[in-house]
Amino acid sequence: MKAIVWTKYGPPDVLQLKEEAKPTPKDNEVLIKIHATTVTAGDCELRRLKFPLFLSLPMRIYMGLRKPKRITILGQELAGEIESVGKDVKLFKIGDQVFGTTGFGMGTYAGYKCLPEEPKEMEGVLAIKPANITYEEAAAVPFGGLEALHFLRKGNIQSGQKVLINGAGGSIGTFAVQLAKYFGTEVTGVDSTRKLDMLRSIGADQVIDYTQEDFTKSGQIYDVIFDVVGKSSFSDCVRSLKQNGRYLLANPGLSQMVRGRWTSMTSGKKVIFGAASPKTEDLIFLKELIEAGKIKSVIDRRYPLEQTAEAHRYVERGQKTGNVVITLEKGN
Repeated sequence: MKAIVWTKYGPPDVLQLKEEAKPTPKDNEVLIKIHATTVTAGDCELRRLKFPLFLSLPMRIYMGLRKPKRITILGQELAGEIESVGKDVKLFKIGDQVFGTTGFGMGTYAGYKCLPEEPKEMEGVLAIKPANITYEEAAAVPFGGLEALHFLRKGNIQSGQKVLINGAGGSIGTFAVQLAKYFGTEVTGVDSTRKLDMLRSIGADQVIDYTQEDFTKSGQIYDVIFDVVGKSSFSDCVRSLKQNGRYLLANPGLSQMVRGRWTSMTSGKKVIFGAASPKTEDLIFLKELIEAGKIKSVIDRRYPLEQTAEAHRYVERGQKTGNVVITLEKGN
């Protein structure tokens, strides 16, 4: 099978197209022929091993000190068709169209991937694909959708509340806007000029262009601020919350985590961070919302597998709208 192999830490050019052996499913696994995957900002950070200082050394110890050893194929989202199943598999059958995420297992920049039918925590999740969307649209759902759902639930959002989403135009943010609207809140989306029309189209009640205006200086206060990008002033964001407000941080630095713990201990405001632990029932929940027409994927660009390095270059510019998808042709 064709695969994009990760040979060393560094720029996008370290990703090389190669022929790899097609995997064989274990007794509890399914073999998925991948039709689409994605490139996320997290994939790019892992590729070059660029993390905050407190994470860099543990990640290097886990992945390989000088070059990646534990994982050699990146990619964590997929949509495709089940080609074969292990003898103990009962939840899926050959021919099922599925979508999901591999979690820390990665490996979706390839023609095929094996996954357990019931993955353990942090191994990812797998479910039947929504019937009314393409493989490309389905591949863009699991990471952003599950992260957005996790944080909004942690923030205990309620109908009628005012919610601001900073970085609303990315993978997580586009789903956060739609989910917050589904839960009945008034949504303000913050992002760059060229993303504002898209944010309105997916339901944002108000939009703010961060290149022209600092939302923390407007005098508005919110029940929930969901900061996807983590680049705004911590103090200013906390001041922009109501007394019992929630500040959700998808990408916190060490200082934000320390200050967040202190803020949560010493005031009525709560700072919440921590990655989602994907659950099958949550992915099925998203599937049902998609089939009901309540939420949808936002796709910026599509690239063939052979151009995955170029897709990484585009994502690293930090200007993508929604998701960047990798498509795989038959025969890969």
